[in-house]
Amino acid sequence: MNNLDFSAEPLFSWYVVLLALSGVLMLLLGAFAGGLKAGLRILNVVVALGFLGYAYYLAFVFEGGTYYIFFKVFILPVALIVASVKAIVERSNAKKQPAPQAFNPNAPQAPYNPNAPQAPYNPNAPQAPFNPNTAQPGVPPQPVADNPYAQPAPPAQPGQPPHPAG
Repeated sequence: MNNLDFSAEPLFSWYVVLLALSGVLMLLLGAFAGGLKAGLRILNVVVALGFLGYAYYLAFVFEGGTYYIFFKVFILPVALIVASVKAIVERSNAKKQPAPQAFNPNAPQAPYNPNAPQAPYNPNAPQAPFNPNTAQPGVPPQPVADNPYAQPAPPAQPGQPPHPAG
């Protein structure tokens, strides 16, 4: 028994057609979109089968009576289709970008050139933290002039040489 009659019940008929169309579209995206993660593909297929099953029921099994049309059910397939297309586009863009080059310590390096131009000194550039393994022996660390959190140098005692950091 075919319940689709566009002349007698156009709203019902279009509802069934849109359910079936949404189901087919989501089924195709879930089954053949290779750029999607497995969870999104499974969700697309499950929702698509639900839509197709309900469309089949309304079109061929339903024998009349009261039925409810929820237009809100079309938000889910639109959201899934948009998310699927977005994921496919992002994956294809990620494949087009070259992979970042890893540091290779065995790669040939340019020799040191003392006459090469140097970048100008920038006092606001971030500084590397103090590493006691690279400090020069016998030379105390010097305080940073613009560090508001530096410890003040102790005052010099009479008869003693001034503190080297002060």
